[in-house]
Amino acid sequence: QNWTRGMSYCLHSENYVDTGPIYVRENGKLHVVNQGAGSIQNVTPKTRPFRLFSRGFSVELCMNREDDRARRQRTDHFIFTYTKEGNLRYSAKSLFSLVLGYISDNVDHIDSLIGFPEQIAEKLFSAAEARQKFTEPVTGLRALQKFTEAYGSLVLCSLCLRNRYLVISEKLEEIKSFRELTCLDLSCCKLGDQHELLEHLTKEALSSVKRLLLKDTSLSDAGLRRMTAPVRVLKKGLENLLVLDLSCNPKITDVGIGYLLSFKKLNCLDISGTGLKDVNAVMKRIQTQLGLVHSKVPLKEFDHSNCRTEGWAEQTVLQWEQAVMEATKPQDNLTSRTAALRFYGKTHRLEEVVKCTMVEAETKASGNLQFYKEKVPNCHLPLKKEVTGSHELKNNKKRALAEQEKERTSKQKHLCLTVEDWDLLNTY
Repeated sequence: QNWTRGMSYCLHSENYVDTGPIYVRENGKLHVVNQGAGSIQNVTPKTRPFRLFSRGFSVELCMNREDDRARRQRTDHFIFTYTKEGNLRYSAKSLFSLVLGYISDNVDHIDSLIGFPEQIAEKLFSAAEARQKFTEPVTGLRALQKFTEAYGSLVLCSLCLRNRYLVISEKLEEIKSFRELTCLDLSCCKLGDQHELLEHLTKEALSSVKRLLLKDTSLSDAGLRRMTAPVRVLKKGLENLLVLDLSCNPKITDVGIGYLLSFKKLNCLDISGTGLKDVNAVMKRIQTQLGLVHSKVPLKEFDHSNCRTEGWAEQTVLQWEQAVMEATKPQDNLTSRTAALRFYGKTHRLEEVVKCTMVEAETKASGNLQFYKEKVPNCHLPLKKEVTGSHELKNNKKRALAEQEKERTSKQKHLCLTVEDWDLLNTY
């Protein structure tokens, strides 16, 4: 009985924590120690109910009290799918997708993306684009500039804003942030000579433009002089231009065509529907100084289908267009088809028929004035003919050099800049 006394002493000590009845097995029998008297009783083991929580614990069901954004972030960690049997199945997202989503939510706080891998940057741009981060007024511009500074033409290499004047007015700073564009279509936008976007065309950020379509943009000789001033004097700006469309601008005269002669790399030019007075003299001037031949058949280079919006920001431009359409049109006129396209994923631009009927009628009446550069065929002549004609080639070269010197001297005479030209140059 000594061990029972020790057990009872331990049970009645102050330092002991009550853990319930204590069972002791002796000679194959189970005994329970009576904590009050310290004696042992033969009892059958009774199952004590297991209590997970302490007494007084209560649970309160809280619904719709959390922030919706916090709830969305918590559920975004899982991907819910259905099995073949129709059972709901969820799996956790990868760490890469979680980090990508977090950065795209805070894309406007990125300091720089220069040197960041292009493959991951494209996924980051798509994730931010799906969240419509680039449509926000201030933060969207800041985020878009980070991408254009680092990746240039990958963000957007071709931009078509044909008949999208409202988009230009609403998103002018975003459009000016695009760098290294090779194709730009601003047809039927009625920009005029003093528009800020036309002034931006002369900047070095758009020196990579090779295809520029300015059909029916209300340009005049003053606008062409302003647009060609950096090329004529500083040899900067649109010096790499290959295709230029200036049709349906009746305010452009013979004086304005003279400014275009500074584009030495032009391969195709369209001046149909302009206000030319002496068409034959202009055609001869273009042929002699630019080497362009008049085309009797409409050229495919001036077809609208050749210029489309291409790059990472293609859907971003479409989102801008949709936002402008929703702001200008009443909600009742929105068709269910566009809503379904927006719900199921990426949308496609529906090209509208551009209404330039009056100007196009004047163009047809005045005639087609499209020019192109002929491809010189490679002539492989025999050696004898080359030897016999060597003196003639030398004489032709001398004549060509003499003509070039005359042109240079004449140009130097005409390079006396006016006060307006100097004012233009001071702005660059």
